[in-house]
Amino acid sequence: MTTGRILNIPNILTLARIALIPVFLLVAYWPPAVGVEGHHGGMFRHIILTAIFVLAAITDWFDGYLARSLNQTSAFGRFLDPVADKLMVSTALIVLVQWKPSIAMAFAAIVIISREITVSALREWMAELGARTSVAVSTVGKYKTAFQMIAISVFLLNWPPFELFAYILLYTAVALTLWSMFIYLRAAWPYLKQP
Repeated sequence: MTTGRILNIPNILTLARIALIPVFLLVAYWPPAVGVEGHHGGMFRHIILTAIFVLAAITDWFDGYLARSLNQTSAFGRFLDPVADKLMVSTALIVLVQWKPSIAMAFAAIVIISREITVSALREWMAELGARTSVAVSTVGKYKTAFQMIAISVFLLNWPPFELFAYILLYTAVALTLWSMFIYLRAAWPYLKQP
């Protein structure tokens, strides 16, 4: 049995995650403080940005855990939780593309964001057919999320010795992104090919 309350602990955490997005942007683009110098405003700025992003990633896991353990799942939470995750990831990727305007970063961001739009539309359409469980979250999708969260966190730190490692993580996430999208599309294909 689930509680129907919107303002329960898991949903408050999810809303807090969305509220962190404008904070993230303010830190990313606010003029650097006196004595803070360097690429993109100095290391302190990057540490704060990474901390905000990691905090959002932790609450993404924690709110789902609390919803199940406290028996506080709700339709609102099931809708909002994946939306909050996608908003934060998309925001961070757009910031990184602006900071690192290269085809490698732009391609990765486009693939990841495009996959999220495609899968979200696919789930909505499948739900209309009463077949949403056919496109439930896969294990590959969970690995994809983990790799992209770690990759974005490393990029936000902006430590040059770790940049190659960050790209390796990011493109592992891209590969898993494409793989998971293929899994979703394959599951939905019997419905898609209907006249």
